[in-house]
Amino acid sequence: MKYVVFYELAEGGMPIAIENFPAHHARNLEFRARGTLLMTGPFADPTEGAMAIFTTREAAEEFVRGDPFVLEGAIGGWHIREWNEGLVAP
Repeated sequence: MKYVVFYELAEGGMPIAIENFPAHHARNLEFRARGTLLMTGPFADPTEGAMAIFTTREAAEEFVRGDPFVLEGAIGGWHIREWNEGLVAP
């Protein structure tokens, strides 16, 4: 089981995201180093939001609670969905 965070960009959120990207990226690297963040990134059209895949719900919730994008208002909404990974390494 994995946990996918979906972010929705707030209206007017792109300039806030650009300003806070260095701190957001540092948080990504921190969770990646812990081994709890597997993948993350915006959709091809960044106005459609972004997603990230975590190994635990706790890590996903912790990430969102402290993410500068969320704290500074770049993100207008978010949710977490459980995901059953279909291709598992042998």
